[in-house]
Amino acid sequence: MKVLVINTGSSSLKYQLIDMTNEAVLAKGLCDRIGIEKSFLKHAKNGGDAVVLEKDMANHKVAIQEVINALTDKETGVINSMSEISAVGHRVVHGGEKFTDSVIIDDEVMKALRECIELAPLHNPPNIVGIEACQQIMPNTPMVAVFDTAFHQTMPKHAFLYALPYDMYENYGVRKYGFHGTSHKYVAQRAAAMLGKPIEQLKMISCHLGNGASVCAIDGGKSIETSMGFTPLAGLAMGTRSGTLDPAVIKFLMEKKSMTIKEIDDYLNKKSGVLGISGVSSDFRDLHTAADEGNERAALAIEVFCYRVKKYIGEYAAVLGGLDAVIFTAGIGENNDIVRKKALSNMEFMGIKIDWEKNAVKGREIDISTPDAKVRTLVIPTNEELAIAREALKLVK
Repeated sequence: MKVLVINTGSSSLKYQLIDMTNEAVLAKGLCDRIGIEKSFLKHAKNGGDAVVLEKDMANHKVAIQEVINALTDKETGVINSMSEISAVGHRVVHGGEKFTDSVIIDDEVMKALRECIELAPLHNPPNIVGIEACQQIMPNTPMVAVFDTAFHQTMPKHAFLYALPYDMYENYGVRKYGFHGTSHKYVAQRAAAMLGKPIEQLKMISCHLGNGASVCAIDGGKSIETSMGFTPLAGLAMGTRSGTLDPAVIKFLMEKKSMTIKEIDDYLNKKSGVLGISGVSSDFRDLHTAADEGNERAALAIEVFCYRVKKYIGEYAAVLGGLDAVIFTAGIGENNDIVRKKALSNMEFMGIKIDWEKNAVKGREIDISTPDAKVRTLVIPTNEELAIAREALKLVK
Protein backbone atom coordinates (compact mmCIF):
# COMPACT_ATOMS: atom_id res chain seq x y z
CA MET A 1 0.00 0.00 0.00
CA LYS A 2 1.34 3.42 -0.97
CA VAL A 3 0.31 6.64 0.77
CA LEU A 4 0.83 10.12 -0.64
CA VAL A 5 1.40 12.70 2.11
CA ILE A 6 0.53 16.31 1.32
CA ASN A 7 1.49 19.41 3.33
CA THR A 8 0.03 22.52 1.71
CA GLY A 9 1.06 26.12 2.27
CA SER A 10 -0.33 29.28 0.76
CA SER A 11 2.09 29.18 -2.20
CA SER A 12 3.81 25.83 -1.67
CA LEU A 13 3.08 22.12 -1.48
CA LYS A 14 5.39 19.51 0.07
CA TYR A 15 4.81 15.84 -0.65
CA GLN A 16 6.13 12.34 0.03
CA LEU A 17 5.07 9.01 -1.44
CA ILE A 18 5.64 6.26 1.14
CA ASP A 19 5.45 2.51 0.63
CA MET A 20 3.77 1.37 3.85
CA THR A 21 4.88 -2.26 3.47
CA ASN A 22 8.34 -1.18 4.68
CA GLU A 23 7.77 2.56 5.34
CA ALA A 24 10.28 3.48 2.64
CA VAL A 25 10.09 6.92 1.01
CA LEU A 26 9.72 6.29 -2.72
CA ALA A 27 9.79 9.95 -3.72
CA LYS A 28 9.46 13.39 -2.19
CA GLY A 29 9.43 16.96 -3.34
CA LEU A 30 8.21 20.51 -3.22
CA CYS A 31 6.04 22.66 -5.46
CA ASP A 32 7.01 26.26 -4.80
CA ARG A 33 5.79 29.70 -5.88
CA ILE A 34 2.33 28.35 -6.74
CA GLY A 35 0.30 31.16 -8.28
CA ILE A 36 3.48 33.26 -8.65
CA GLU A 37 5.85 33.76 -11.56
CA LYS A 38 8.75 31.31 -11.92
CA SER A 39 7.01 28.46 -10.08
CA PHE A 40 8.91 25.17 -9.96
CA LEU A 41 8.79 21.55 -8.83
CA LYS A 42 11.72 20.06 -6.91
CA HIS A 43 11.48 16.26 -7.03
CA ALA A 44 13.67 13.40 -5.80
CA LYS A 45 13.04 9.66 -6.01
CA ASN A 46 14.38 6.81 -3.86
CA GLY A 47 16.78 9.03 -1.93
CA GLY A 48 18.50 10.21 -5.11
CA ASP A 49 19.47 13.71 -6.17
CA ALA A 50 16.66 16.18 -6.65
CA VAL A 51 15.74 17.53 -10.04
CA VAL A 52 14.24 20.99 -10.41
CA LEU A 53 11.55 21.36 -13.08
CA GLU A 54 10.21 24.77 -14.07
CA LYS A 55 6.43 24.48 -14.20
CA ASP A 56 3.70 27.06 -14.65
CA MET A 57 1.52 26.29 -11.62
CA ALA A 58 -1.34 28.79 -11.49
CA ASN A 59 -3.04 27.09 -8.54
CA HIS A 60 -2.86 24.07 -6.22
CA LYS A 61 -4.90 21.85 -8.56
CA VAL A 62 -2.27 22.33 -11.24
CA ALA A 63 0.46 21.67 -8.64
CA ILE A 64 -1.16 18.39 -7.57
CA GLN A 65 -1.37 17.32 -11.21
CA GLU A 66 2.34 18.12 -11.65
CA VAL A 67 3.12 15.98 -8.58
CA ILE A 68 1.17 13.08 -10.10
CA ASN A 69 2.96 13.61 -13.42
CA ALA A 70 6.35 13.51 -11.69
CA LEU A 71 5.44 10.37 -9.73
CA THR A 72 4.26 8.52 -12.87
CA ASP A 73 6.80 9.86 -15.41
CA LYS A 74 9.09 7.29 -17.04
CA GLU A 75 12.23 9.14 -15.90
CA THR A 76 11.27 10.77 -12.59
CA GLY A 77 8.46 8.42 -11.58
CA VAL A 78 8.23 5.58 -9.07
CA ILE A 79 4.74 4.26 -9.89
CA ASN A 80 3.01 3.30 -13.12
CA SER A 81 -0.30 5.01 -12.46
CA MET A 82 -2.32 6.93 -9.88
CA SER A 83 -4.23 3.73 -9.06
CA GLU A 84 -1.20 2.59 -7.03
CA ILE A 85 -1.86 5.39 -4.51
CA SER A 86 -4.17 3.86 -1.88
CA ALA A 87 -4.70 6.99 0.21
CA VAL A 88 -3.68 10.62 0.59
CA GLY A 89 -2.81 11.93 4.04
CA HIS A 90 -3.18 15.69 4.54
CA ARG A 91 -1.58 17.74 7.28
CA VAL A 92 -4.22 20.10 8.66
CA VAL A 93 -3.06 22.66 11.21
CA HIS A 94 -6.27 23.34 13.14
CA GLY A 95 -9.17 21.06 13.97
CA GLY A 96 -10.44 23.08 16.94
CA GLU A 97 -12.45 20.99 19.41
CA LYS A 98 -14.18 19.18 16.56
CA PHE A 99 -11.48 16.55 16.04
CA THR A 100 -9.68 14.52 18.69
CA ASP A 101 -8.08 12.20 16.14
CA SER A 102 -7.39 11.82 12.43
CA VAL A 103 -10.42 11.32 10.18
CA ILE A 104 -11.35 10.21 6.67
CA ILE A 105 -12.43 13.36 4.85
CA ASP A 106 -16.06 13.69 3.76
CA ASP A 107 -18.42 16.62 3.24
CA GLU A 108 -19.07 17.01 6.96
CA VAL A 109 -15.35 17.12 7.71
CA MET A 110 -14.81 19.76 5.02
CA LYS A 111 -17.61 21.83 6.55
CA ALA A 112 -15.96 21.59 9.97
CA LEU A 113 -12.57 22.58 8.53
CA ARG A 114 -14.10 25.70 7.03
CA GLU A 115 -15.63 26.54 10.41
CA CYS A 116 -12.13 26.38 11.90
CA ILE A 117 -10.74 28.96 9.46
CA GLU A 118 -11.23 31.83 11.91
CA LEU A 119 -9.06 29.94 14.41
CA ALA A 120 -6.23 29.49 11.89
CA PRO A 121 -6.73 32.03 9.08
CA LEU A 122 -3.17 31.66 7.77
CA HIS A 123 -3.00 27.86 7.82
CA ASN A 124 -6.38 26.20 7.30
CA PRO A 125 -7.32 27.89 3.98
CA PRO A 126 -4.30 26.49 2.08
CA ASN A 127 -4.82 23.10 3.79
CA ILE A 128 -8.41 23.09 2.49
CA VAL A 129 -7.29 24.16 -0.99
CA GLY A 130 -4.82 21.23 -1.05
CA ILE A 131 -7.53 18.75 -0.06
CA GLU A 132 -9.96 20.07 -2.68
CA ALA A 133 -7.27 19.93 -5.37
CA CYS A 134 -6.52 16.29 -4.54
CA GLN A 135 -10.23 15.42 -4.51
CA GLN A 136 -10.59 16.84 -8.01
CA ILE A 137 -7.55 15.02 -9.38
CA MET A 138 -8.11 11.75 -7.42
CA PRO A 139 -11.86 11.59 -6.76
CA ASN A 140 -11.85 7.86 -5.92
CA THR A 141 -8.85 7.88 -3.58
CA PRO A 142 -9.55 8.08 0.21
CA MET A 143 -8.39 11.34 1.79
CA VAL A 144 -7.35 11.53 5.46
CA ALA A 145 -6.95 14.67 7.58
CA VAL A 146 -4.28 14.57 10.30
CA PHE A 147 -4.49 17.53 12.69
CA ASP A 148 -1.68 19.37 14.49
CA THR A 149 -4.15 20.14 17.28
CA ALA A 150 -5.73 16.68 17.76
CA PHE A 151 -3.02 15.23 20.04
CA HIS A 152 -3.58 18.05 22.54
CA GLN A 153 -7.32 17.47 22.89
CA THR A 154 -6.54 15.31 25.94
CA MET A 155 -5.45 18.38 27.92
CA PRO A 156 -7.65 18.86 31.00
CA LYS A 157 -9.93 21.88 31.05
CA HIS A 158 -7.95 23.61 33.79
CA ALA A 159 -4.87 23.42 31.51
CA PHE A 160 -6.41 24.74 28.30
CA LEU A 161 -8.78 27.38 29.68
CA TYR A 162 -7.75 31.06 29.72
CA ALA A 163 -8.70 33.27 32.66
CA LEU A 164 -11.15 35.30 30.57
CA PRO A 165 -14.92 35.63 30.98
CA TYR A 166 -16.20 32.10 30.37
CA ASP A 167 -18.45 33.09 27.47
CA MET A 168 -15.32 33.76 25.38
CA TYR A 169 -14.68 30.02 25.48
CA GLU A 170 -18.31 28.98 25.13
CA ASN A 171 -19.20 31.35 22.28
CA TYR A 172 -15.91 31.82 20.41
CA GLY A 173 -13.72 28.83 21.33
CA VAL A 174 -10.99 31.01 22.87
CA ARG A 175 -8.73 28.50 24.65
CA LYS A 176 -5.31 26.89 24.38
CA TYR A 177 -5.21 24.39 21.47
CA GLY A 178 -1.53 23.60 21.04
CA PHE A 179 0.27 22.63 17.85
CA HIS A 180 3.03 20.32 16.55
CA GLY A 181 0.85 17.48 17.87
CA THR A 182 1.81 15.04 15.11
CA SER A 183 5.50 15.51 15.93
CA HIS A 184 5.06 15.29 19.71
CA LYS A 185 3.03 12.09 19.34
CA TYR A 186 5.54 10.50 16.96
CA VAL A 187 8.64 11.15 19.10
CA ALA A 188 6.84 10.05 22.28
CA GLN A 189 6.09 6.70 20.64
CA ARG A 190 9.70 6.39 19.47
CA ALA A 191 10.94 7.29 22.97
CA ALA A 192 8.88 4.50 24.52
CA ALA A 193 10.36 2.06 21.99
CA MET A 194 13.90 3.26 22.74
CA LEU A 195 13.34 2.91 26.48
CA GLY A 196 11.71 -0.50 26.09
CA LYS A 197 8.72 0.47 28.23
CA PRO A 198 4.98 0.77 27.58
CA ILE A 199 4.15 4.38 26.76
CA GLU A 200 1.29 4.19 29.27
CA GLN A 201 3.89 3.98 32.07
CA LEU A 202 5.98 6.98 31.01
CA LYS A 203 6.04 10.67 31.90
CA MET A 204 7.84 12.64 29.18
CA ILE A 205 8.57 16.16 28.03
CA SER A 206 8.90 16.65 24.28
CA CYS A 207 10.79 19.71 23.00
CA HIS A 208 10.01 20.38 19.33
CA LEU A 209 12.57 23.07 18.57
CA GLY A 210 12.64 24.57 15.10
CA ASN A 211 11.85 27.97 13.62
CA GLY A 212 8.49 27.31 15.25
CA ALA A 213 8.96 25.68 18.64
CA SER A 214 6.84 24.13 21.37
CA VAL A 215 7.16 21.98 24.47
CA CYS A 216 4.67 19.30 25.48
CA ALA A 217 4.05 17.39 28.73
CA ILE A 218 3.05 13.79 27.88
CA ASP A 219 1.63 11.49 30.55
CA GLY A 220 0.97 7.91 29.54
CA GLY A 221 1.14 8.81 25.86
CA LYS A 222 -1.35 11.67 26.19
CA SER A 223 -0.73 15.41 26.01
CA ILE A 224 -1.68 17.13 29.26
CA GLU A 225 -0.02 20.52 28.69
CA THR A 226 1.76 22.37 25.89
CA SER A 227 3.39 25.75 25.37
CA MET A 228 1.62 26.99 22.23
CA GLY A 229 -1.84 28.38 22.79
CA PHE A 230 -4.83 29.73 20.88
CA THR A 231 -2.35 30.26 18.04
CA PRO A 232 1.23 29.10 17.37
CA LEU A 233 2.47 32.50 18.63
CA ALA A 234 2.48 31.61 22.35
CA GLY A 235 5.15 29.89 24.43
CA LEU A 236 8.85 29.83 23.59
CA ALA A 237 10.70 32.67 21.90
CA MET A 238 11.01 31.34 18.33
CA GLY A 239 12.73 32.23 15.08
CA THR A 240 10.58 35.28 14.32
CA ARG A 241 7.74 34.86 16.85
CA SER A 242 7.72 36.62 20.21
CA GLY A 243 6.30 33.76 22.25
CA THR A 244 4.38 34.53 25.42
CA LEU A 245 4.45 38.12 26.63
CA ASP A 246 2.40 40.44 28.85
CA PRO A 247 -0.80 41.22 26.85
CA ALA A 248 -0.53 44.87 27.87
CA VAL A 249 2.64 45.12 25.78
CA ILE A 250 0.46 44.94 22.65
CA LYS A 251 -1.55 48.05 23.57
CA PHE A 252 1.67 49.85 24.56
CA LEU A 253 3.39 49.04 21.25
CA MET A 254 0.35 49.96 19.17
CA GLU A 255 0.19 53.37 20.82
CA LYS A 256 3.94 54.04 20.72
CA LYS A 257 4.42 52.92 17.12
CA SER A 258 0.92 53.83 15.80
CA MET A 259 0.39 50.25 14.65
CA THR A 260 -2.82 48.71 13.33
CA ILE A 261 -3.98 45.26 14.46
CA LYS A 262 -2.59 43.77 11.25
CA GLU A 263 0.75 45.52 11.75
CA ILE A 264 1.14 44.37 15.36
CA ASP A 265 0.25 40.82 14.32
CA ASP A 266 2.96 40.95 11.65
CA TYR A 267 5.39 42.49 14.17
CA LEU A 268 4.91 39.71 16.74
CA ASN A 269 4.85 36.85 14.23
CA LYS A 270 7.51 37.86 11.71
CA LYS A 271 9.83 40.46 13.25
CA SER A 272 10.26 39.28 16.83
CA GLY A 273 11.75 36.17 18.47
CA VAL A 274 15.50 35.61 18.18
CA LEU A 275 15.49 37.68 14.98
CA GLY A 276 14.09 40.66 16.87
CA ILE A 277 16.50 40.31 19.80
CA SER A 278 19.61 39.69 17.71
CA GLY A 279 18.92 41.91 14.73
CA VAL A 280 20.94 39.29 12.83
CA SER A 281 18.85 36.30 11.80
CA SER A 282 16.18 33.80 12.77
CA ASP A 283 18.55 30.96 11.81
CA PHE A 284 20.55 29.60 14.75
CA ARG A 285 23.52 28.81 12.52
CA ASP A 286 23.84 32.52 11.77
CA LEU A 287 23.33 33.38 15.45
CA HIS A 288 26.12 31.04 16.58
CA THR A 289 28.48 32.47 13.95
CA ALA A 290 27.66 36.04 15.01
CA ALA A 291 27.97 35.16 18.72
CA ASP A 292 31.38 33.57 18.12
CA GLU A 293 32.45 36.80 16.42
CA GLY A 294 31.50 38.77 19.52
CA ASN A 295 27.96 39.90 18.69
CA GLU A 296 26.42 40.26 22.16
CA ARG A 297 22.82 40.49 20.95
CA ALA A 298 23.16 37.26 18.99
CA ALA A 299 24.52 35.56 22.10
CA LEU A 300 21.68 37.05 24.13
CA ALA A 301 19.07 35.73 21.69
CA ILE A 302 20.45 32.20 22.10
CA GLU A 303 20.41 32.57 25.90
CA VAL A 304 16.78 33.77 25.89
CA PHE A 305 15.70 30.82 23.78
CA CYS A 306 17.52 28.23 25.91
CA TYR A 307 16.37 29.82 29.17
CA ARG A 308 12.73 29.47 28.16
CA VAL A 309 13.24 25.83 27.15
CA LYS A 310 14.76 25.18 30.57
CA LYS A 311 11.84 26.92 32.30
CA TYR A 312 9.26 24.80 30.47
CA ILE A 313 11.09 21.58 31.33
CA GLY A 314 11.00 22.50 35.02
CA GLU A 315 7.38 23.64 34.87
CA TYR A 316 6.18 20.55 33.04
CA ALA A 317 8.06 18.18 35.34
CA ALA A 318 5.97 19.71 38.14
CA VAL A 319 2.77 19.34 36.11
CA LEU A 320 3.58 15.68 35.39
CA GLY A 321 4.47 14.94 39.01
CA GLY A 322 7.61 13.14 37.93
CA LEU A 323 9.71 12.64 34.83
CA ASP A 324 11.12 9.67 32.94
CA ALA A 325 12.45 11.29 29.77
CA VAL A 326 13.12 14.57 27.98
CA ILE A 327 13.02 14.47 24.18
CA PHE A 328 14.65 16.90 21.74
CA THR A 329 13.39 16.96 18.17
CA ALA A 330 12.97 19.13 15.00
CA GLY A 331 15.72 21.13 13.27
CA ILE A 332 17.26 22.80 16.32
CA GLY A 333 16.41 20.08 18.82
CA GLU A 334 17.95 17.34 16.66
CA ASN A 335 21.04 19.18 15.44
CA ASN A 336 22.04 21.93 17.86
CA ASP A 337 24.16 20.52 20.69
CA ILE A 338 24.84 24.02 22.06
CA VAL A 339 21.14 24.71 22.59
CA ARG A 340 20.68 21.33 24.29
CA LYS A 341 23.69 21.97 26.53
CA LYS A 342 22.49 25.41 27.62
CA ALA A 343 18.92 24.20 28.18
CA LEU A 344 19.99 21.18 30.24
CA SER A 345 22.92 22.54 32.26
CA ASN A 346 22.55 22.49 36.05
CA MET A 347 19.53 20.16 35.90
CA GLU A 348 21.16 17.33 37.85
CA PHE A 349 18.89 18.05 40.82
CA MET A 350 16.01 16.79 38.63
CA GLY A 351 17.84 13.60 37.65
CA ILE A 352 18.91 14.97 34.25
CA LYS A 353 22.59 14.15 33.72
CA ILE A 354 24.12 14.49 30.26
CA ASP A 355 27.12 12.83 28.66
CA TRP A 356 28.44 15.93 26.89
CA GLU A 357 30.43 13.89 24.36
CA LYS A 358 27.27 12.03 23.29
CA ASN A 359 25.48 15.39 23.14
CA ALA A 360 27.66 16.37 20.17
CA VAL A 361 25.48 14.15 17.94
CA LYS A 362 23.42 15.62 15.11
CA GLY A 363 20.31 14.24 13.43
CA ARG A 364 20.07 10.67 14.72
CA GLU A 365 18.34 8.78 17.51
CA ILE A 366 20.45 8.58 20.64
CA ASP A 367 20.21 8.61 24.43
CA ILE A 368 22.64 11.35 25.50
CA SER A 369 22.24 10.68 29.24
CA THR A 370 24.95 9.36 31.55
CA PRO A 371 24.40 5.73 32.62
CA ASP A 372 23.34 6.79 36.15
CA ALA A 373 20.84 9.47 35.08
CA LYS A 374 17.39 8.95 36.58
CA VAL A 375 15.80 10.91 33.71
CA ARG A 376 16.76 9.83 30.21
CA THR A 377 17.43 12.55 27.64
CA LEU A 378 16.78 11.49 24.06
CA VAL A 379 17.48 13.04 20.68
CA ILE A 380 14.88 11.76 18.19
CA PRO A 381 14.52 13.10 14.63
CA THR A 382 10.86 13.76 13.98
CA ASN A 383 9.08 12.31 10.97
CA GLU A 384 5.70 13.97 10.63
CA GLU A 385 5.21 12.65 7.10
CA LEU A 386 5.58 9.03 8.25
CA ALA A 387 3.26 9.73 11.19
CA ILE A 388 0.63 11.11 8.79
CA ALA A 389 1.05 8.11 6.47
CA ARG A 390 0.57 5.74 9.42
CA GLU A 391 -2.63 7.53 10.40
CA ALA A 392 -3.90 7.29 6.83
CA LEU A 393 -3.06 3.58 6.65
CA LYS A 394 -4.82 2.90 9.96
CA LEU A 395 -8.03 4.64 8.87
CA VAL A 396 -8.15 3.25 5.34
CA LYS A 397 -7.59 -0.28 6.63
